Amino acid sequence: MFDTLLIANRGEIACRVAATARRLGIRTVAVYSDADANARHVAACDIAVHIGGPEPRASYLRADAILQAARDTGAGAIHPGYGFLSENEAFAEAAEKAGIAFVGPPASAIAAMGSKSAAKTLMDKAGVPLVPGYHGDNQDPQFLKEQADGIGYPVLIKASAGGGGKGMRVVESSAAFLDALASCQREAASSFGDDRVLIERYLQKPRHIEIQVFADTHGNCVYLFERDCSVQRRHQKVIEEAPAPGMTEERRRAMGEAAVAAARAVGYVGAGTVEFIAEPDGRFYFMEMNTRLQVEHPVTEMITGHDLVEWQLRVAAGQPLPARQEDLRIQGHAIEARIYAENPDKGFLPSIGTLAYLGLPAHTAFANGDIRVDGGVRTGDTITPFYDPMIAKLIVRGADRDQARARMLQALAQTQAVGVQTNVAFLSRLMRDSAFAAADLDTGLIERQRATLLPEPTPAAPSALALATAAVLVRQGLAQPHAPATAPRPADPWDARDGWRLGNRYQRTLQWIDNGETRHVVVTRQGGDWTLDSGAGAQPFTWRVQADNAAGTPGFVHDLRVTLGGLESAGTVVLHADKAHVFGTGDAGGAHVLDLYDPLAHAQDTQGEHGGSLTAPMPGKIISIAVKAGDSVTKGQPLLVMEAMKMEHTISAPADGKVEELFYAVGDQVTEGAELVAIGQ
Repeated sequence: MFDTLLIANRGEIACRVAATARRLGIRTVAVYSDADANARHVAACDIAVHIGGPEPRASYLRADAILQAARDTGAGAIHPGYGFLSENEAFAEAAEKAGIAFVGPPASAIAAMGSKSAAKTLMDKAGVPLVPGYHGDNQDPQFLKEQADGIGYPVLIKASAGGGGKGMRVVESSAAFLDALASCQREAASSFGDDRVLIERYLQKPRHIEIQVFADTHGNCVYLFERDCSVQRRHQKVIEEAPAPGMTEERRRAMGEAAVAAARAVGYVGAGTVEFIAEPDGRFYFMEMNTRLQVEHPVTEMITGHDLVEWQLRVAAGQPLPARQEDLRIQGHAIEARIYAENPDKGFLPSIGTLAYLGLPAHTAFANGDIRVDGGVRTGDTITPFYDPMIAKLIVRGADRDQARARMLQALAQTQAVGVQTNVAFLSRLMRDSAFAAADLDTGLIERQRATLLPEPTPAAPSALALATAAVLVRQGLAQPHAPATAPRPADPWDARDGWRLGNRYQRTLQWIDNGETRHVVVTRQGGDWTLDSGAGAQPFTWRVQADNAAGTPGFVHDLRVTLGGLESAGTVVLHADKAHVFGTGDAGGAHVLDLYDPLAHAQDTQGEHGGSLTAPMPGKIISIAVKAGDSVTKGQPLLVMEAMKMEHTISAPADGKVEELFYAVGDQVTEGAELVAIGQ
């Protein structure tokens, strides 16, 4: 085994490889771009080398810089992860020529499987089943149309060098073929620099099933069973599971043997995935081979108990496979969900920004367990436009599929992200979807179930409003109602923060903006009792904090339990940038995001009705004054700053004029409605 491993990747997969290397006692080298100087994968490795700018072509796609980093650090091997240079035969060949082991297949195998059409010709010769179609070199449009007519419609036009759903068109009729072909070729040329296409019969209600294969340099080749990756959006995987629901032992063996035949046909070494498209009647056809580790490899690890990265490293070091085919067994069921920073309601567009808070369920990291998380970002990290917006992979294991699905729902409900939009709520709905629950799977499931998977937003429930309101009260320092009698009391009664007011009554109205609608919440304290009214009448209201601000977490994070009208609810509330992100109510796995309308910030919007004076819209403290009597001011000019709810708010001039009088000084407490400044013309 080599002493030092350079990981030519970033994010989750770089952290994943580093975890196994560390367990094996291998020294690790990270490479990073300008955008990743403080990234998690850099911290996960023993050494880090800067390789260029934030764009992939200026860093992670620079084979020369990565090879130089390997030489400079004495790396005996390079692990390419997935994406970037992982399937680049020139990079693999250059590493081998430099005397550095490439943790992957030979360059010749990468080249053989790199072209879809050439790979299918090879597979045909090896006896691997193929979808009826044309995979030849003749790219004359009229000739291709004749081939499509002969195959029978619908047909799929697919870019020969394609991937990721680009350069693909489904054609329903002969009359539509030529226009679809031209469009597909333009996209293929733009995306891959190659406009060649292949044509296949378009299968109705197909499933995407892939076989994990592994080969060594000693002539051994095995398959580690299958993964079902049928649930996709935009031809990209969302959910993966192993084993495939409904798979018979006979079909598993047939698919596994076909995958091994495909690997042997190209002299394969290392980890590879042979992807098949399967029809409802069980017939399956070769689609392509990915000559690298797959994103979804953890589900295979979960059901077999083997560490596939360790297998990769051992094979790259010249060792034989750790197990024979007859040694491999399936235990239980595993499901993986990809947590992305994206907006499902807007076509799954990526969401960039700073991950202000990330909360995850109790889990193992990069190692098998009932709940496993393989992640590449942390609280405070930035999701940039330069790379894939994956936050983490959430993987669960159960004794069977039903238990695994139930565990996934629980884990998603405890996955909390603030600062970017995520697909967590969408994934939760997918787990509960009747078709998914019944394993009625195919690649069109998401589009077919769109109405229920992507519904219109619903108003926040009273429990969500109560949790958000309780979090604001806690942030203000108000005591919890019905605190234990043993709780210490302040020595000075003026230090008590229990909402006491003269007359023993306290009332506060909060305005929450919920999906564009204003929701008024009135909280009242009368004596020792609190009530909350969110539109259905005042109800008894209590709250208690179960856990508070995690160490190192910015802002305010509260685990709360509230009782409203006799009904108890629990949830986590993150207060960030005048928003309350309420987790744990309503749509499990998602957050209700409520904007707190700040009347202080909008005080100048309504000053006209106060006859030239500025009044305090709520109780607070004057902490600075920027003007004095006699000063001329212009509209929008800051006049003073108040502190309320532990936040600073600037009061600005509503119009041009002259300051006639200041009624308070710095340090003064003011009540709601108090006149602050008089301004004349």
